[in-house]
Amino acid sequence: MLIPRQVTPNLDLPTLADTAFSLSGDDAERFTLVVFYRGLHCPICTTYLKELERLVPDFESRGVKVIAISSDGQDRAQQMAENVGASKLRFGYDLPLSVAREWGLLISTSRGKTSTGFVEPDLFAEPGVFLIRPDQTLYYGSVQTMPFVRPSFRELVSALDFMIENDYPARGEYTGEV
Repeated sequence: MLIPRQVTPNLDLPTLADTAFSLSGDDAERFTLVVFYRGLHCPICTTYLKELERLVPDFESRGVKVIAISSDGQDRAQQMAENVGASKLRFGYDLPLSVAREWGLLISTSRGKTSTGFVEPDLFAEPGVFLIRPDQTLYYGSVQTMPFVRPSFRELVSALDFMIENDYPARGEYTGEV
């Protein structure tokens, strides 16, 4: 389990921009927003990432860099970026499922073809949303067991204003006896 205020696992992945993404070297002013999505087969992911694409400038104006990541290969990640109409959102791909597990993401098995007509991979990670500080410590994390009812990016933008203005600390950091 990832613990707030502790260092997260690193992420080193290719991106559709033909540059490598490394969380340890992302150089965000305040945070890197890492959004793990299920893959091209997921129609809910498409809708969710369209909203994120619209809000990338809002995140960036608050010192937050944004990346969407899946275990899909380059071709499927490219299709997703096209479906989303991405021009601002970075896409990372080829996430090893062993790394997904290090992040606490849950792994699902294929149920075949989805309503979008795409076949689910044999194994894939369920969604997760994380805000990571430049020192690579966890600030915020949300892990899901299925694709429904995800954190709202619009609410996260509003929350960032409060967190930044009040220097609000990461919560959930206590690991002692209870």
